[in-house]
Amino acid sequence: MMRFLLSICMLLPIGAVAVADEKILVTKQTSESFIVFEDWQGPPLRVWFHIPDNYHASTPIVFVMHGVGRDADRYYDEWQALAEQHSFVLLVPEFSKEDFPGAAGYNLGNMYQESGELNDESFWSFSAIDSIFVRIKDQLGSQRSGYRIYGHSAGAQFVHRFILFKPTAKYELAITANAGWYTIPGFDVDFPYGLRKTPVNSEALVHALQQPVMIMLGALDNDPNHPSLRKTQQAQAQGLHRFERGHFFFKKAKDKAASLAAPFNWSLHIVPNAEHQNRQMAQAAAAILAAD
Repeated sequence: MMRFLLSICMLLPIGAVAVADEKILVTKQTSESFIVFEDWQGPPLRVWFHIPDNYHASTPIVFVMHGVGRDADRYYDEWQALAEQHSFVLLVPEFSKEDFPGAAGYNLGNMYQESGELNDESFWSFSAIDSIFVRIKDQLGSQRSGYRIYGHSAGAQFVHRFILFKPTAKYELAITANAGWYTIPGFDVDFPYGLRKTPVNSEALVHALQQPVMIMLGALDNDPNHPSLRKTQQAQAQGLHRFERGHFFFKKAKDKAASLAAPFNWSLHIVPNAEHQNRQMAQAAAAILAAD
């Protein structure tokens, strides 16, 4: 196993030993490998990680965003072997229910207070991702200029809004898998179902629409009565279930790009026989995320 220094203020992961200057020398990968990341304005974040045995400076770096259960450890367990198989650095940040309560705190980006006042961008949950990347890139000696990011379910909600609200983020590819409902890329509906009364303007939207983004949908994620599926009037208008809503979102994005005369670099990918299961979607996404 190669050895890497990761700078942190943190709890010790199993398989690691402390060294003099508050760094950790990672000597072994285990199911308890994580750092606690504090180098941003928000609360400390536990970040689960795996570094493949054949790591080199051009190895891709992939973020995986957990779902509504805030179960980053489960997502890590489901992705660790895939990261080793496909040779990418795996990072799974954990946005706890305590520090990022409800949908507003996590998958809506921690953008707004209950009063409706916009938070400073440095406190948005979206703002943690580039900061984590920069620190890990530095500590690994990586030559990557960007990362790939994947999210499933509530994590897919995080990712598609991250694309819209952080259009200049350092991602190279974003995959949003089986989101339950969407912020539509247009200005005729208020947030969170649209972009009206948000910081996004037409210029930022044009930039987001030309980035490499994949809407990944499980062909069998079509249960209109799924217990965690949002059933508000606005969500139902996007479709009866996740499969319909994903198609609706993709079409709205494509139509918006056309209306703005903007390049459109998003794609739609259907995973046969996949239900609302991260493990099934991960098998399809891993090779795409690892490809050069």
